Amino acid sequence: MRGALFALLMLAGCASGGSQGGAGDDWPFTGGDVEGSHFSRLTDIDASNVARLGLAWSHDLGTNRVQEATPVVVDGIMYTSGNLGRVYALDAATGASLWTFEPEVDMQANRSACCDQANRGVAVADGKVMVGALDGKLYALDAKTGAIVWKVDTIIDHTRGYTSTGAPEVAGDLVIIGNAGAEYDTRGYVTAYRVADGKQAWRFFTVPHDPKAGPQENPALDAALKTWDKDSRWDIGGGGTVWDAINYDPAFDTVYIGVGNGGPYSIKTRSPKGGTNLYLSSIVALDRKTGAVKWHYQETPGDSWDFTATQPMVLADVEVDGKVRPAILHSPKNGYLFVIDRETGKPLRINALVRTNWTKGFDKDGVAQMTPGNVDFWNGPRIVYPASAGARNWYPAAYDPTRKLYFAHVLDMGNLMFGPPPGTPEQARRARALNVQTTLIFTPMLQQVLPTLPSAVRDQVEKLPEMQWVKDKPYSSELRAIDPLTGKAKWTVPTQGWQDRMGTLATASGLVFHGTIGGKLMVRDADTGRLLKEIDTGSSIMAAPMTYRVKGVQYVAVATGFGGGGWGYVPDYAAAYRFGNANRLLVFKLDGGPVKKPDPLPPLEVAAAPPAQKPGVTAAMIARGQGLFFQNCAICHSNQLRSTAPDLRRMQPATHDVFGAIVRDGLLLPGGMPRWDDILSTQDVDAIHAWLIAEQGALRDREMKLKAAGKPLDAPSIAVMSNF
Repeated sequence: MRGALFALLMLAGCASGGSQGGAGDDWPFTGGDVEGSHFSRLTDIDASNVARLGLAWSHDLGTNRVQEATPVVVDGIMYTSGNLGRVYALDAATGASLWTFEPEVDMQANRSACCDQANRGVAVADGKVMVGALDGKLYALDAKTGAIVWKVDTIIDHTRGYTSTGAPEVAGDLVIIGNAGAEYDTRGYVTAYRVADGKQAWRFFTVPHDPKAGPQENPALDAALKTWDKDSRWDIGGGGTVWDAINYDPAFDTVYIGVGNGGPYSIKTRSPKGGTNLYLSSIVALDRKTGAVKWHYQETPGDSWDFTATQPMVLADVEVDGKVRPAILHSPKNGYLFVIDRETGKPLRINALVRTNWTKGFDKDGVAQMTPGNVDFWNGPRIVYPASAGARNWYPAAYDPTRKLYFAHVLDMGNLMFGPPPGTPEQARRARALNVQTTLIFTPMLQQVLPTLPSAVRDQVEKLPEMQWVKDKPYSSELRAIDPLTGKAKWTVPTQGWQDRMGTLATASGLVFHGTIGGKLMVRDADTGRLLKEIDTGSSIMAAPMTYRVKGVQYVAVATGFGGGGWGYVPDYAAAYRFGNANRLLVFKLDGGPVKKPDPLPPLEVAAAPPAQKPGVTAAMIARGQGLFFQNCAICHSNQLRSTAPDLRRMQPATHDVFGAIVRDGLLLPGGMPRWDDILSTQDVDAIHAWLIAEQGALRDREMKLKAAGKPLDAPSIAVMSNF
């Protein structure tokens, strides 16, 4: 087995990589080693000297959106990705730019990107750097020059809302990639391509197709079809996109994929007669050579709550009941930490990390004991725990095999969910647009939000037993050091707020590195959580840090940039709120220098006066415009102060003049604002515009009064993430 693993690492051009457990001088995979542990064997930086950590170099990434990638370092060269699938090659010791690749992206893809222009990294193998662009193109670039070696289109149907945001995974002579878009109108799949030439080797769909359309693509889908209603909403696709969590295991020559949520969310709509709906929210083990299913384990049967299983996996050997077993450590959105046998797919341990009410737990065989009456939001409003934002999400955990600790951010919070009012006609498929057919309200301030809801909804919510959970503890957001076999935390530290989510790095020297969206790089003692070093960068950090060594010097690197899910809502404690969101790559070493913080943003100004309403605008038209806005626009345009996407309550006269051309005709498409002429009529756009004009007028009046009273324009207010 060692020989096979060595051959794999040589193929990847990463001979110093993961066979010893943890990364060494190189960091050849986004997760550091082949196991994806985000653990380093390097010990030059330790508790005795980490106080000397300072900036070695920085690189301006030239963008101001989210940064989620962890860089890769091979033979002294750093490769990393950025917004849309940009790639940067840098001298890892000096930061000197070697080359930059900027893909030609169809910016209409932004319409189907629920969670910003994210990209989670590159794969390096056989002298190539591979990256997926937002519009679904997979590129193989020459590692020395950045020139395109080959390019393939991974999207099977461009009339649907597919995008790509995850890092490709190299598996021997293949590279595997999935797609995003389960909230839209997609049917999930992963595809394997030859590293050498980009030729397709196999494709595995995660959701069956309409049986009326003919035979399924493989026997595994025939088996899955038995868990779906034959009259399911096949037209919408079913969801199940694999937007992250693809791991190759050379020990078993197996590719593990984490499958996403169902679409539409409600199983009552998606699969009316119910069923577990394989392979949604599952870990699926695929044969590397053929893509055939070896085993599967469904973490959330019959998902209706956006409980994706796409969160990063860690491969580890763990001792369970006196026997060492090859395992997957996985903490998906659903609130549990799973230890799954990599050979058989059987769960070895399942432990709750947060409050959950969709299940009362799992039986001895790993079957979820569902509690449908708690969370059937299609029968009325329900408070679902955990929230659809997830107890865990895309930000990687780190696993220290020497301490047997799993370092991860955990969010304990619920959200309010409800479906369309009774009697609402079934919604037709909306092409390349949201098809969740569910309202979600994410906020730790649900008690304060209730008065704003319709009285009938408010009355029902106040009677829910989970309201006591909301009152007792609106939320907790923590970094934890967790024993994966028990789920118990050895230590916890609170984050700045519920939107402060971070990836982690652990080292053999007993350190844990992580960032904060408040702009600080933190270094903690792995055994106690005690803060050893804090560096204020002035830039929000969500991505996982990494470490490497060049010519005897150990470096620590991290990308900065706020965004991802809820990217339009920038909390006032974020560095992005105070200093803007200019994306940077920051690299540190012992005896480095200070970090130059960005200049503070200028003070807020009162919203400009809106134009007068057009003749014929009525209150009903404005109300209709509000509904259309929240259905189609609010997932990006939160209309919050200092949001990454423009606050449309602050449009200038020139923007109002061309509002229709922007929305329907794609006037600003090159800048990322997609066109909507296939979904929104001229009358729809006029209604949205009328509502925004009314909103801008109300905002200006409010801010004029605040200014006259000498009060700040960003006085605290309730922020609610409600997209659908």
